[in-house]
Amino acid sequence: WPAMMAAKGNAFSVLMNSQKRKLAEGAAKTASQPAKKGHWSMGLLSSMEDPALRVDSDEKVVIIKDKYPKARYHWLILPRENIPSLKAVSSAQLDLLKHMHTKGQELIDKTEDAKHLSFRLGYHAIPSMSHLHLHVISQDFDSPCLKNKKHWNSFTTDYFIDSEDIMEELETEGKISDKGSRNDRLKDPLRCHVCKKEQVNMPKLKAHILSHIPNPGDKK
Repeated sequence: WPAMMAAKGNAFSVLMNSQKRKLAEGAAKTASQPAKKGHWSMGLLSSMEDPALRVDSDEKVVIIKDKYPKARYHWLILPRENIPSLKAVSSAQLDLLKHMHTKGQELIDKTEDAKHLSFRLGYHAIPSMSHLHLHVISQDFDSPCLKNKKHWNSFTTDYFIDSEDIMEELETEGKISDKGSRNDRLKDPLRCHVCKKEQVNMPKLKAHILSHIPNPGDKK
């Protein structure tokens, strides 16, 4: 009887281990596969065709308003060329990245509030959305869509990489290095991007940063 019970226990353990391996292999396979058409992470492709979001376009890029802006001014510049992410960028696309940066700067120059608001142009280290896109975002962060620590840290830590730094790396190295190590920045404490004072939660932070937003009459 003890031997029979031990045999059943061993068989059960083997079965469970087999199931765990299958689940792990399935998860790994899913993670390694590109997002399927229609998946939420592919939403930028449909947004590029949305006339309600489109701001401008030319033969190389499409410019859209961010569907969930994290500041008063938040645009995305997307290449027409199929480039899934920064990791897929090669030196052959350096001129394209320079063009995207130039278009972003033109947007800022045309914005009346740029006289008293600061802007940044940059890329997320690990973007959640597929298809390369350059963020052009004002630094007021005055938006109801800015809701949590991940939102905040994705734009105010080195998880957000300046466009000029990306272009310099591409020109120097011929490729963009993996930025996966920066993922931990999303867990950083909430700190004001201006004075660096730590805040206990998002409501406190959002109330605090209002003190740093210049009024239209102020000199920049």
